[in-house]
Amino acid sequence: MKLGFTPLLDTSSSTPIYVQLYQYIRSQIENGSIGPGTVLTSIRQLAQHLSISKNTVETAYQQLLAEGYIQSRERNGYIVLPLEQLSESLEHHTAASEASESLHKIAAAPSKKIKYDFKYGDIELSRFPLAHWKKCMIEALSHPDINVLGYGDRQGHEGLRTEIADMVFQSRGISCKPEQIVLCAGTQHAVSLLCQLLQLREKTVGIEDPGYHGVRTVLRNHGCKLVPVVLEKDGISLESLRASGVDTVYVTPSHQFPLGMVLPVQKRLQLLQWAADTRSYIIEDDYDSEFRYNSKPIPSLKALDRQERVIYLGTFSKSFLPAARLSYIIFPPELLHDIQDELQNYSQAVSPIIQQAIWHFMRRGDYARHVRRMKRLYQAKHKALTAAISLYLNERTEMIGGDSGLHILLDVKGKSRSSLIDHAARLGCKVYNPERHWLDPKCCPDSYIMIGFGGLSEEELIAGIKLLNKAWFSA
Repeated sequence: MKLGFTPLLDTSSSTPIYVQLYQYIRSQIENGSIGPGTVLTSIRQLAQHLSISKNTVETAYQQLLAEGYIQSRERNGYIVLPLEQLSESLEHHTAASEASESLHKIAAAPSKKIKYDFKYGDIELSRFPLAHWKKCMIEALSHPDINVLGYGDRQGHEGLRTEIADMVFQSRGISCKPEQIVLCAGTQHAVSLLCQLLQLREKTVGIEDPGYHGVRTVLRNHGCKLVPVVLEKDGISLESLRASGVDTVYVTPSHQFPLGMVLPVQKRLQLLQWAADTRSYIIEDDYDSEFRYNSKPIPSLKALDRQERVIYLGTFSKSFLPAARLSYIIFPPELLHDIQDELQNYSQAVSPIIQQAIWHFMRRGDYARHVRRMKRLYQAKHKALTAAISLYLNERTEMIGGDSGLHILLDVKGKSRSSLIDHAARLGCKVYNPERHWLDPKCCPDSYIMIGFGGLSEEELIAGIKLLNKAWFSA
């Protein structure tokens, strides 16, 4: 396929047009916008397209050819070469420019290719039952009704909401009706919808500090006045919450993000009592409660809520597929009644076809089987990760929040985060800075590193921790 482009060429500049064109194409090749194997537009066609002379285009192409960015092939025109071939080309072109010399130095430098990416949010995709999912997608399209091909139900597919109601009853102890559930396109979309339906603009909203920055960003962008609520060793501080004066609070009680503690039952009951006494609402984000490793599951806040003060958020991003973009809100019945008219002004954000396919996937039992397999898989990964940390990083580090979920925080004692991230990258490991989850990033301890493990195999996790040991502690 031949590629055309439209660079901004400044005829009033002291830099010749052919140089501007050469620099533009070179930069597009270097940043990957023009990939290896791409056939460039012919000299005649590009000259005509840009209203410049053929000699100008040819001169620019010849410079790229001399520096090894492109290759001329008979009857195929000019083809972009892979960047790794660039250093070889430079050795054969003595007339290379300073730019090519710089690139040659980069090519000769030690590789920084990332081998082990400890990214939070990645999940194990190789074990996803793709064949079953394809069948469900085909079935969703084979006998579609008008709702599947249209905008769909405003609250979401009724059958899917029924399956979700059954699922949360069995797994989280939540008793609700399908009518209380509204499907959304991810947690951030769910929080955005809540901000609008609950008219939270200019109102104070309590948030855990530290807490999930993605939700905090949505709340802030909707004009909410954010009030940080401090955390204790066992979760949110009730004393701090009572002093905050808020009437809405966002919490992650089953696996606090990012510190990982679990709010004990007694404290959950106190939190619910606060909500009942103050007529406040609790937004409970139960984002990865499926995956617990060293303790029995604790009932969700919603399951313990007798006064209907909890708005429950759930997601399929960790247990199913992030690409499905499916999450859900479970509203208290009275609140849903109050916002029902306003809710009718919003179209359903999740593709009705995807909803139909997931409904098939759940009603056949494929989803439940998949979650059971993932629990075993992530438990094995968690065991491999924590064992490797104990063996190779031992007393020099401390694991924070490692009993559930798909990430941990690592306190690398006496080390600075910037140097930890840099030294890890030099040996091919990517670890992450958690400071954005603190309302004031400066309050995040400088020795904290975030490590996600969902997307790496057990073998990769062990090898990655070995490399981190070498990167951080080798003399």
